[in-house]
Amino acid sequence: MELSGRQETILLAIIKTYLDTGEPVGSRTISKYTDLNLSSATIRNEMADLEEMGYIMQPHTSAGRIPSDKGYRFYVDHLMADKEREVDEMKEILIEKADKMEQVLKQIAKSLSVNTNYAAMISAPRYHQNKLKFIQLSRMGDDQIVAVIVVEGNIIKNEIIETSQFIDDETLLKLNILLNTNLNGLSIEEISLGTIQKMKEQAGIHSEVISDVIDAVGQAIKADEDLEIYTSGANNIFKYPELSDNERASEIITAFEEKKQLSDIVYETLQNQDEESTGIQVYIGEESPVQNMKDCSVVTATYELDEGMKGTIGIIGPKRMDYDKVVKTLKSITGQLDVLYKKDRNKGQKGNRKSK
Repeated sequence: MELSGRQETILLAIIKTYLDTGEPVGSRTISKYTDLNLSSATIRNEMADLEEMGYIMQPHTSAGRIPSDKGYRFYVDHLMADKEREVDEMKEILIEKADKMEQVLKQIAKSLSVNTNYAAMISAPRYHQNKLKFIQLSRMGDDQIVAVIVVEGNIIKNEIIETSQFIDDETLLKLNILLNTNLNGLSIEEISLGTIQKMKEQAGIHSEVISDVIDAVGQAIKADEDLEIYTSGANNIFKYPELSDNERASEIITAFEEKKQLSDIVYETLQNQDEESTGIQVYIGEESPVQNMKDCSVVTATYELDEGMKGTIGIIGPKRMDYDKVVKTLKSITGQLDVLYKKDRNKGQKGNRKSK
């Protein structure tokens, strides 16, 4: 029998409450939910129907109800459907926005190098402290499971985890609930050792799986390999005699081509920023986070397009660079990005209102 909308709401409320408290849930508790304007008597009748359909059960007489395996299955399927729907709705928008953003950032890097006669770089915006949105474990074989990890920005990572023993569907379901209940909405910094230990204890003989998933979550949230950096004007380095000898110029050009060292500049800049600051940072000579740029000055600015979503703009040139011009240029660019993004965001909001 298909559940009514009211029965779904009550069932989800029972499961969520039980996951939070670990105690059987009564009708009076459910009646306190702000979005349920129902009497305790009405809720009791619906709970009786849910019990008859096998979604909940009563551990002993006069107790509240707890979810059955069928109830847990409904909860996880409902959760997954919501997440899949959310990703589908965002997918087209994200692709369009990413393509447009890439073109904008490439143009900014080119403009900076032309206007300053120095080398320029800009990183694509990323969530500075990505938070976990959802985890789904699925079995691939008798000794393998795949962890699908969704983090802010709808970044999706898949990680294969080897298991020392077979994990049946019921156990996998309980591990999914355990992980999502404890980790959703947290950044990697917010996942404490106490939380991990508690989860491992609850997982029992499958505690090793919890450790592997935590490692995979950490990698997905950091996602270093996904950092996009756009550059322009590296050849401007040859215009300055103190940087143009073969060895020095070659090292700087290599840093721009490989980009790995430019990532160090991005991370250094973001780490040194106050949470509410998007100011200018200047690295002179030995202060540079990149070894190959010890003969240069690096001036960076952090731009922010949304709460927590940040990128870095950098200008690299000789120590005798025109600091006043560079600082004014970077402040101008970060301001233009802010205006551009707000304009696009307002357009999207107006479009959404029209479509309703």
